Amino acid sequence: MVSARRTSVWLEGKAPRARKADQPSGLDREKITEAAVRLLDAEGLARFSMRKLAAGLNVTAMSVYWYVDTKDDLLELALDRVMGEPVLPDTAPGADWRDQLRELAASYRSLFVAHPWASSLVGRFLNVGPHSMELARTAQHVIAATGLPLHLQTGAMASVFQFVYGFGTTEGQFRQRCEEAGMSQDEYFRAAMGSVREQPGYGEHFERAERMMEARGGNTVAEMRDRDFRFALEVQIAGIEAMVARNS
Repeated sequence: MVSARRTSVWLEGKAPRARKADQPSGLDREKITEAAVRLLDAEGLARFSMRKLAAGLNVTAMSVYWYVDTKDDLLELALDRVMGEPVLPDTAPGADWRDQLRELAASYRSLFVAHPWASSLVGRFLNVGPHSMELARTAQHVIAATGLPLHLQTGAMASVFQFVYGFGTTEGQFRQRCEEAGMSQDEYFRAAMGSVREQPGYGEHFERAERMMEARGGNTVAEMRDRDFRFALEVQIAGIEAMVARNS
């Protein structure tokens, strides 16, 4: 939840201070934000600290606080930085909204896979930074192009992007778990399935699930996830098409 004492680093006029004469040269808010993203990717949100960040920059923690007031401010800056990574589709007139939605959804999914820490921050901050706002504007444009009535468009956005958020979050956390275990995703998956098969009552509870996984195809975890994601997204698109037809 957003603290009652703060709204957003983007709304509170927190411009970076001018560098003092005794401040490390070459240090600025941009470089600090980039370093924060790298540390979050390497350590995760739970292990992230301003002390570790400062050590990685070879400066004191007070040097960092000269550019950002709080740790939350820096986390919000880092989140908006990675929100700029998704490739936004061309929203020129005449483009097929289905292709636009596929492109945007795939890029949004990749964000949470590449940066597992980001998913827990999305609901923590207002997400009104420049990259977040551009992503939101693009999503609104694509959904508006579907032909859905205005009063249904926010629901359609929630349906699609909450699905992508959940899928990408689960995928990113699984990848992180595998890395922490020192195993590839395929190795981890085989080990986990082997453990499940050894459980009492496996035949009754898990054989059908295993047949379903085999039927969906894919030789690797990545291929299986890609097939699931593409099909689930097509279900979302078909649902939007059905709702447009119903409300025409």
